[in-house]
Amino acid sequence: MDDTIAAISTPLGEGGIGIVRLSGKDSIRISDSIFHSPKDKTLAGSKSHRVLYGHIFDPHSGLNIDEVLITVMRAPHSYTREDIIEINCHGGMITLRKTLELVLQHGARLAEPGEFTKRAFLNGRLDLSRAEAVLDLIRSKTDESRRIALEQLQGVLFSKITYLRDGLTDICVRIEAHIDFPEDEIETASIQELSDAMRLVKNDLHSLLKTYEEAKFFREGLSTAIVGRPNVGKSSLLNALLQRDRAIVTETPGTTRDILEEYLNIEGLPLRIMDTAGIRQVEDLAEKEGVRRSIKSIENADLVIAIFDGSAPLREEDFEVMEKVKNKNTIYILNKSDLPVIADRNSSLVPHPSSFLRISATRGDGIEELKDKIVDSCLKDWKEEREGLVISNLRHKTSIGHAAVSLEKAMKALTEDQPLEIIAIELRNSLDSLGEIVGSVTTEDILNKIFSDFCIGK
Repeated sequence: MDDTIAAISTPLGEGGIGIVRLSGKDSIRISDSIFHSPKDKTLAGSKSHRVLYGHIFDPHSGLNIDEVLITVMRAPHSYTREDIIEINCHGGMITLRKTLELVLQHGARLAEPGEFTKRAFLNGRLDLSRAEAVLDLIRSKTDESRRIALEQLQGVLFSKITYLRDGLTDICVRIEAHIDFPEDEIETASIQELSDAMRLVKNDLHSLLKTYEEAKFFREGLSTAIVGRPNVGKSSLLNALLQRDRAIVTETPGTTRDILEEYLNIEGLPLRIMDTAGIRQVEDLAEKEGVRRSIKSIENADLVIAIFDGSAPLREEDFEVMEKVKNKNTIYILNKSDLPVIADRNSSLVPHPSSFLRISATRGDGIEELKDKIVDSCLKDWKEEREGLVISNLRHKTSIGHAAVSLEKAMKALTEDQPLEIIAIELRNSLDSLGEIVGSVTTEDILNKIFSDFCIGK
């Protein structure tokens, strides 16, 4: 924490501008040593939140590196609550790397992934749930995922967890008061009050848990696998959904030998959609590996789109596909509706024959109906204008689940007239589990795992 850290905070590649960011007690001194203002202004003499124009130069050679604008943000009124300098360079990699090299040569250390946001958390600028929301906001792929992340960044989850922890703390204080003064027996009315208070907290916890299954799709994307035997139109369907030629389409079976993965936005729902190799018995080693990966993708998918050729009789491979997807959330499709229908949808071997959706991936017939079915099958109860807090982070869901279990144990111990010490222990466990969400209770391992997912400049 005593080091001054630096990193390139903008994406690699060419762009209009690129930013080299520094944070720490020596940020201003280091930047002043490589900055020259035409009007002889210094960063040290600048007020906070001011922008200075000048040049970055190499003190050893005296050569100018770039024409820049530098922003000064003094502690504690900055993202990390430390002195921050942001050097706005022209957006080319050579210029940015040379500027970063000069900063490192003059005393800064290259930042670790997420270290700027980690410092914001450790310095009390953000709680842990808001720090995680920063990454979710950066990675959001739809308006809905952006809204969820922004709500958490603005402290909605922090406020709710703090409210629940305050309620548990009040209950815990009352229980422990009776432990400290055992001569004062708990009255029946007081037991009922404590039980009612615990039940209210428990109901809130379970309400939060119920939001996870659907909300997680907006954070992580809905993992969707397109599966079927060779040449039924899997790659054509992927291209139709993306509205561009992403996958190679030929009449030769086995063209797709690996998993093709793309993101697609359907009514605010991000789909991580996978085109898989055709499922069949093969001898070719490369195609056999593709089939193995296809089967694995079925196991891991949140949603499976099982596609069949409606212009040909169902084959043994088709029934093999049906068998593999029968226990999954599956949408069944008869493709090639532009050709005469031959496949027997009424066969007793076909699951849910009436639920087959007829499409033509090449002409685009039925694609909009398929998109509607995808949303309906995964977000049945999701309101277009949802209300209230939702949780989309698995770590948060796990901690809330642990808190609910401990609280239920405390409630059971209270009704069974078990020792008050047992009730107090379970209440403390519940408090600690909720504390893990906002970072009031945490370990270095948890912090390292969370922030290691960030990019280096954030």
